[in-house]
Amino acid sequence: MSLSTKPLSLTVNGKTVGPIDVPEGMMMQDFLHEYLNLTGARLGCGQGICHACTIAVEHEDGTLDERRTCITGAHWFDGRHVRTVEGIAERDEEGAIAILSPVQKAFIEHFSFQCGYCTPGFVIGATVLIDRLRREPVAREQVEDVITEALDRHICRCTGYVRYFEAVRDVVLRTPGLVIG
Repeated sequence: MSLSTKPLSLTVNGKTVGPIDVPEGMMMQDFLHEYLNLTGARLGCGQGICHACTIAVEHEDGTLDERRTCITGAHWFDGRHVRTVEGIAERDEEGAIAILSPVQKAFIEHFSFQCGYCTPGFVIGATVLIDRLRREPVAREQVEDVITEALDRHICRCTGYVRYFEAVRDVVLRTPGLVIG
């Protein structure tokens, strides 16, 4: 018995991928790991609860959205543009990391993670939040609630929430245009 496959084409971290014949029903998590060797999105719970596997979907209007890869089939992403945690930092011509994103820098400055397993999901979640705030700034008194709402569904089993929160709050407060008043 052979697996039924169908072609998949998408853009990952700015690079066109495919068409590649991919088994129908394969989860995006497996496609990223097995076909593209992008292992940053982590398989935590396998049920879409922990958000360690989260990647960003780039919409045509330039906005970002989170999508869990452990419960979303690879073919759902056909024709879409996505960004994994490997695509958040700026890279040089050889592909080496040249400049960390403000979120990544803040996570390091705040010692936000212990084991780091959940960190890719938190990086994506915070990046999507920053993207949203660029379009829809919030009042200063709403900042903490907005951050809590954005990061609340991400699970850290090492209890790193406070440091993730503080790091994101610092990025939001020091980035011009994200906060009104």
